[in-house]
Amino acid sequence: MRLRSQTVEQGDSPISAAYDLIDGHLGEGKLLDLAQAAPQYPPAPVVSEYVADLVRRGGGSEYTEVPGLPQLRAATAEDLSEAYAGRVAPENVVVTAGCNQAFSLVASALAGPGDEVVLALPYYFNHDMWLRMNGITPVYLEPDEDLVPRAVRAEPLITGRTRAIVLITPGNPTGVTMPPEEIAAFATLAARHDIALVVDETYRSFRSTDRPAHDLFADPAWTRTVVSLHSFSKDLALPGYRVGAVVASAELNREVCKLLDCVAVCAPRIGQEAAWAGLTKAGRWRTERARELARQRAWLTEAMAERPGGFELLSCGGFFGWLRHPFADRSTEDVVGSLVRDHGVLVVPGTAFLPEDRRTLRVSVSNADPAAISELVVRLRDMGAAGPRPA
Repeated sequence: MRLRSQTVEQGDSPISAAYDLIDGHLGEGKLLDLAQAAPQYPPAPVVSEYVADLVRRGGGSEYTEVPGLPQLRAATAEDLSEAYAGRVAPENVVVTAGCNQAFSLVASALAGPGDEVVLALPYYFNHDMWLRMNGITPVYLEPDEDLVPRAVRAEPLITGRTRAIVLITPGNPTGVTMPPEEIAAFATLAARHDIALVVDETYRSFRSTDRPAHDLFADPAWTRTVVSLHSFSKDLALPGYRVGAVVASAELNREVCKLLDCVAVCAPRIGQEAAWAGLTKAGRWRTERARELARQRAWLTEAMAERPGGFELLSCGGFFGWLRHPFADRSTEDVVGSLVRDHGVLVVPGTAFLPEDRRTLRVSVSNADPAAISELVVRLRDMGAAGPRPA
């Protein structure tokens, strides 16, 4: 059969490609899986009990309204309004089957073949993949040396075909949290050019500050420009329930709902019910999990301070550590392959998030307790001493 050229050129999903490497693991030690970012703990007991009781009573299997359960939309709007000291209404919220779907629907509502979307580097690979598979040109925005994207650098990239700027904060893969004032500068830039500012906030609860992530929702006119994307997977440990949200104007959400109706009708009801229970019943649990992950980031930062094996920690935040490997004469794919085969460490190559090889690796902090981080340091030192071996 004939496939669209964009699909063929894109290749496999980077996460799938990473896990395919496990078959080549030759080491005798336990595999350190630091690839996919997912909570390593179950949902809050109150959420599990609520879902179990719902299913026992025969509920949870019905369709919901296309935009989502009204009580979940209301709870999400209330949660965001409080967290951001702003104003988000239930009609601004559309519930989706995860944040990946939220981005895909928004991108398709905003842009089409021949249009352009500015992506801050390093991009999240599914963002880049979706745009290119749909004939939308990603235009890459280089960050500053501190890995923070800057609005002043984005303005020269905007053309008559630009439909949106996409930011991720805290970043995936870097973990870098953007300053609120820089996000505000991007919103001003987007409004000036009448384009959307799409902010993926999947990891918003896992920042090293209690300060609001931004003050955009405090602007009564925020819906003219701002589109905020959210996930309940990390906050509430519900990755398999597939539930996320688009937060945007009612006008954009109408278009999103048309697309959602075609591809899924609605997000899975059981996931929506679980998310509602988490938002309304598990507040203290959410705070405790965020604190735990902050400790894990601190452990990784401390362990990498001496650059074991020549590996350098460039940034650490959210769910991720962003590393640079020391092997300038080897491709990052070779390095990642050797890490799995010879040292039992699975990470994602930075080439999944960049248009070229910059000798970077993504490590999922969520998968690393102190014992795992200590073992990672040992194996990186071994790798630095031995060097990457060819496949």
